[in-house]
This record gives sequence, structure tokens and C-alpha cells, in this order.
Amino acid sequence: MFVEAEIWNVAHTDQGYAVLIKPMGINAAVPVFVGQLEAQSIIIGMGDIPMPRPNTHDLFITGLSKTGSTLSKVEITEIRDGIFYSTITIANISGTVELDSRPSDSIALAVRTDCPIYISEKVIDEAAVSLNYISERTEKMNSDFEEKRLEYEKNLDRAIKEEDYEEAARIRDQIKDLDESYFEEDMGQDGEE
Repeated sequence: MFVEAEIWNVAHTDQGYAVLIKPMGINAAVPVFVGQLEAQSIIIGMGDIPMPRPNTHDLFITGLSKTGSTLSKVEITEIRDGIFYSTITIANISGTVELDSRPSDSIALAVRTDCPIYISEKVIDEAAVSLNYISERTEKMNSDFEEKRLEYEKNLDRAIKEEDYEEAARIRDQIKDLDESYFEEDMGQDGEE
């Protein structure tokens, strides 16, 4: 049995990039871990960001369109040995065909075509995480970030007052790295290969 779902968020975690798929009517999301390039393609599709040249997912959709076909649905079907599996269903005048697909590719295509995404109840049972837990973890990450940044800023002020510019430069670089990692996580991994 399948449940219709939506992309809730794409997040950078300590395990890599996760596409959080939220089944409709359920206060939980299933994190499907994907690579950095796959996450970027999904985010581009979600934001409807125009690209100067078509990427692979855009090319696939153009090919479907030119042959009179459409992507009718995406299904996240199962998890085997920690790896998510999915299918895409393509429809045309002759009928439908179902193709095996990596979840990242399925999702990247779905966000570009607004086709429905479905997720197996078995996958939900195996991998869903409460949205409350995700929200609490995000709040803790924000709090930890603010606390660490404040500590770095105090150390930077002290180094400048003591005219230890080498230490100040090192701390400035730590602040920059901290900011970059935080905003990357805010932007929105097991495997899927």
C-alpha cells in the first residue's frame, strides 16, 4: 500500500544530504539520503531555477515531452540493506511503463514535473522520523551554533585586544567555516545507489 507524500525539506546532516519525504496526514518524514550533486539537482528543481544548459533530469523531461510521454507518478518502494529503491511510471498514448530508478533521480524528476510522489507504508514504518524530533534537533543545532559563534567572537575580540593577529586570523577562519557549515545545513544519507 502506498501513501501520497511531498518533499518537506532537503537538509545537510552530519551523515550527508537527506531529502525529507513527508507522507500526507502523518506527522513524520522519511529521510532519504542522497549525494551532494543529487541534492543540488533536487533543490534546483524545487526552486524552478533556470539553468543555462539542461542537466540530465531536464534532458530526460524534454525527451519525454518530445515523445508525447509524461511522468505520471514516482513511488519510493522499499528499503533493502539500508538502500532505498524507487520506480517512475511513464505514460503515453500506448499505455504506461514502470522503470526502476534511484530515489534521487525519481525525486529530481518529480519536482520538475509536479507529478505525485508516493511512499510505501512499509518504508514509512521502517524509516519515518517524527517531525517533532526533527524540529527539536533543528532548534538544538541553532542553539549550539549560536553558542559556539558567540564563543569564537569573544576569543576573536580578546586576540585583537592582545594584538595577536595570527590567532585572530585563525579564529576568523573558524567563524567562517562555522557559518558556511551552518548555512549549508540550513539549506537544505544511508545510501540509495
